[in-house]
Amino acid sequence: MTREIHVNDSFQTDYVYSCIAEPGENFDPAFRPFHTPKQMLELGVFEGKYINDCQDEFPDDWFEHAKIADKPSVQLNYFGIKSRQPLSIWKQKGWIYGPDPRGWFQWYCRYYMGRRLENIDSIQIKRWKSFARHAGQIKANCHPNDLFCRPKQRQALLQWAYDPFI
Repeated sequence: MTREIHVNDSFQTDYVYSCIAEPGENFDPAFRPFHTPKQMLELGVFEGKYINDCQDEFPDDWFEHAKIADKPSVQLNYFGIKSRQPLSIWKQKGWIYGPDPRGWFQWYCRYYMGRRLENIDSIQIKRWKSFARHAGQIKANCHPNDLFCRPKQRQALLQWAYDPFI
């Protein structure tokens, strides 16, 4: 059964997308994120400032224990380290694709909800797969379970739905 999601937030008005998959199901076989969007928000990502004004778009339970704030705060990130760049940098570097003006995590949230856009999904899944190199750097340069080693890369892994606790 197809569901429609209507979006009206500070980045998009009158945007409607269809969800053709059940939430959290029927992912592309190449895309196996370690964390759900809800888990990521609860652990602490993007300094607590990312999809705060679009909570109506997503399930209420995603935000029950989410670490969010009106102003970015590094203390809200799981690893307590700065992790975000201004959206202007993302645009300048060409990291914004399709109908997701907030970038990869917004795409992931919508994908998780069941939206499928073949061309955009392919691009974002390739971007996600390429991020695995950071896990390799942690494994090569840190002792197992040393969470103080490379905290910036660990925070980045969390923000890309990888396991940062390697």
